[in-house]
Amino acid sequence: MSISSSLNAGVTGLRANASRLAAISDNIANSSTFGYKRVTTDFHSMVISSSRSTYDAGGVRSTNQRLIDERGTLVSTTNATDLAVRGRGMLPVTSVSNVVAGEVNPRMMLTTTGSFRLDQNGYLVSQSGLALMGWPANGDGSIPGFSRDTPAGLEPIRVGVNQLSGEPTTRVAMSLNLPATATEVGAAGQSQVLSVEYHDNLGTSESLDITFTPTVPDAGVSNEWMMVIRDSASGGAVVGEYRLTFDDDRATGGTLAAVATESGGEYDPATGSIVVTVDGGPIELSIGLPGQRGGLSQLSDTFAPISITKDGSAVGNMTRIDIDANGFVYANFDTGVTRRVYQIPLVDLPNPNGMRVLDNQTYLPSSASGTYFLWDAGSGPTGEIAPFALEESTTDIANELTGMIQTQRAYSSNAKVIQTVDEMLQETTNIKR
Repeated sequence: MSISSSLNAGVTGLRANASRLAAISDNIANSSTFGYKRVTTDFHSMVISSSRSTYDAGGVRSTNQRLIDERGTLVSTTNATDLAVRGRGMLPVTSVSNVVAGEVNPRMMLTTTGSFRLDQNGYLVSQSGLALMGWPANGDGSIPGFSRDTPAGLEPIRVGVNQLSGEPTTRVAMSLNLPATATEVGAAGQSQVLSVEYHDNLGTSESLDITFTPTVPDAGVSNEWMMVIRDSASGGAVVGEYRLTFDDDRATGGTLAAVATESGGEYDPATGSIVVTVDGGPIELSIGLPGQRGGLSQLSDTFAPISITKDGSAVGNMTRIDIDANGFVYANFDTGVTRRVYQIPLVDLPNPNGMRVLDNQTYLPSSASGTYFLWDAGSGPTGEIAPFALEESTTDIANELTGMIQTQRAYSSNAKVIQTVDEMLQETTNIKR
């Protein structure tokens, strides 16, 4: 009977609008929640087959959807490990409880923003109990080739606040000037001494003690020096002897003309370097290319060390963590050294709105969201990672309040339908009296 269907339609209308009001309430309650994605409610009519003479009301049903692909406004903060995604992609996180439990492969969840801090164990975690995940770097800072369609290579990012670091010296570039007058006839033959500090494999400070002795000729100018290199870590043992000859041509005067190896590693004229083997291993010493300026030179009458650049560092304490737009995590030490320790990928899916919704603005991939892929931030379809930033809620209070008014009116109207049907049924009952 059509009057009964009207009653059922009114009930479904109440139920649908109650569901919409619940979504609106959730949105308003989380209007200040960073990373919150608003929920929308859609109504769908239900049609019941009717005869030509009567019409049966089918009513309405509602469906809710969380718009995970919508992005909120980014706001700046003062914390380097407050992270948000600028554009497409999501950050991989896991539950701190999984980490504490010692799970080898903790479950990967996804989020678009988070305020992370180092906890007492050195993990980057948020106040809501999420641990940030990334790929660990090799000792040289390179990232291994992890599989991009599985989270198997990801691990909770852990950087010890009391971490120490020391890097051995493997390369030294030296630029200095030797006095041209020292290789003239009648010169005093005074040696020039230079000490170059380096760090061994344990971060201990050692030195290469280099002596330059001019060859004083019986007549004219020799333009020749003997370079002897000693290693302090080897008790002052000689690790290299080289005879240096300088050019006195008008165009290339003062540059290296030739290097003859007396002992130690051979000079490579293609790179301008020699390799000396100290107690801790080989060190590449760059002294300049033949005929080109920038390394050793012989000009004027003064000994002048110009610049000495080298890699390696002494042992230092970690002072802070930085994260760049490409997701690389750097540990900074008080020695001025910066080491890459992790890379945070961005996870992308064909249908983010199809993910399973969890607490704390986190989501799980599902069959409805499609197969995910782990991209380097800033590559492929993904955006960049923004440090010093958090993503605001996508809730628009004005729109939600407007929707609340509409929902209230619709709910009242459906209640009025039920009241009217009740009165009509009462009239039908009264016919018998």
